[in-house]
Amino acid sequence: MDGKVLIFAYLLLVLGMNDAATTVKHSHIRGNDKSKERTEDGSYSPRDAHHHEDGEHHSEFDHEAILGSVKEAEEYDQLSPDESKRRLAKLVVKMDLNQDQFIDRHELKAWILRSFKKLSEEEASERFEELDENADGKVTWDEYVRDVFDMEPGKEDSLPVEQKLMWDDDREMFFTADLNKDGVLNSEEFVLFQSPEEHPEMLPLILQQTLRSKDTNKDGVIDFQEFIGGEAQDHDKEWLLVEKDKFDNDYDKNKDGYLAGNEILSWMVPSNEEVASDEVDHLFAAADDNHDDRLSYQEIIDHYDTFVGSEATDYGDQLHDEL
Repeated sequence: MDGKVLIFAYLLLVLGMNDAATTVKHSHIRGNDKSKERTEDGSYSPRDAHHHEDGEHHSEFDHEAILGSVKEAEEYDQLSPDESKRRLAKLVVKMDLNQDQFIDRHELKAWILRSFKKLSEEEASERFEELDENADGKVTWDEYVRDVFDMEPGKEDSLPVEQKLMWDDDREMFFTADLNKDGVLNSEEFVLFQSPEEHPEMLPLILQQTLRSKDTNKDGVIDFQEFIGGEAQDHDKEWLLVEKDKFDNDYDKNKDGYLAGNEILSWMVPSNEEVASDEVDHLFAAADDNHDDRLSYQEIIDHYDTFVGSEATDYGDQLHDEL
């Protein structure tokens, strides 16, 4: 027997024997950051920010986009391939809105957008429980301040300038999300606070806060110099050209040399519609074996590891790492 084959067989045996003692490392990222994830320029990170990173494809995003839950995605990581397929078969029927035994692009996109909503709610629910110190089903501003800023309320004037600006913005966001104006956030209102970029009623405040921080000459619009801020000195000419291209072609829709209103929001707020469309393209490329631009139930189930994962996926990752 070839030496490499012997080594491979030995690794299989060792991994199998130590399976019970091995802690499987999952890379599903829970949304319990104490501040909402932002990019370098301050815009909100899109949901697929870590889907392709450092030249690698991270399948965790695909699984969460189908399951709509980090917890369920982690549970699927522990399932056998057969059980994973069995559960996926039930999900596929729910995706098939017209019950024609196929999932078209519109149906898959609708399902993914539903998943994004569920992920936001799950993330907010977990964070809500962390912040609700007295477990009364409400989060107060004081509870938030103690957790996020690690300080007692009323001491905010002692914060460094950058943190004080964050404190001001968070407070404004908190009480804007308080729709019934009772001074606290219930679980539904907390979803708006946790993910304001995904809720239309919060967008005017995002626009207002962006102008306050970016519009240095206070003319109500963002020019290119304000768009790049003070970052140009830290980058080369190529970076500057890329940013100018983004400004001119991605955001400045009316080509007047400024960003205003919805143009600013298109910069600051990622589009879940676009992210979902990109994910549909990705999943179709992976699973549409006969290239008829629709996915049969069997095609999805055959590619269960792409859609939901299973223990076998993690096992293969472990083996690859060991080799």
